[in-house]
Amino acid sequence: MHRDIDIDGVLLSPFVAYAALAFAGLVLLRMLFARMPLARYVANPPLVEASLFVCLLALVIALT
Repeated sequence: MHRDIDIDGVLLSPFVAYAALAFAGLVLLRMLFARMPLARYVANPPLVEASLFVCLLALVIALT
């Protein structure tokens, strides 16, 4: 079981840290994908980014 994160008296769920880590991974992936023209191969790029975030979040949660 993971413990809550204490930031100056405010308790945060570990999920917040997981989401921040997944968002950081998404930012790195977006920078990588910006160099490649992948947006023209998908119908809805924002939907692909949202699903990548969900997949990254699930991966972070499963590995911790």
